[in-house]
Amino acid sequence: MNSNDDVVIGPAAEADYDWCARLMAGTEPWITLGRDVPRCTASLRRPHAELFLARRGAQRLGFILLQAQGVAGSPYVASVAVAAEARGLGVGSELLHFAERRYPAARHIFLCVSDFNTRARALYERRGYTLVGELKDYAAPGRSELLMHKVIE
Repeated sequence: MNSNDDVVIGPAAEADYDWCARLMAGTEPWITLGRDVPRCTASLRRPHAELFLARRGAQRLGFILLQAQGVAGSPYVASVAVAAEARGLGVGSELLHFAERRYPAARHIFLCVSDFNTRARALYERRGYTLVGELKDYAAPGRSELLMHKVIE
């Protein structure tokens, strides 16, 4: 039995949006990118996005924001964040696994990671994502977003 058997991922409730926005604003890459709570809230409420929360009982562990029709019509992981106390415990990997199974007809999934966010990039690479492009000065001047892709099997 792994330690995440009791982690449940499901649609976020209205009351979860503020928690998710505060988590984003206090976490990399959003700190370096200068995203405050109002901007993070707007990002979470973008059109056609689906917000899912990982919980253990009543404890919020993290979230993933997905867009079914993202890059070239394939699903896109718009944001993923894990609470500090849950990092390193496999919650991020569980959230990505959820995203990869969310759209059963999809063969591809994409995400972007900030060039300076090496810990997240390492997680994505461990999960089988590969670098397919670089968007220079995209999220902030002098910063690149790295486009990553995975074939869903």
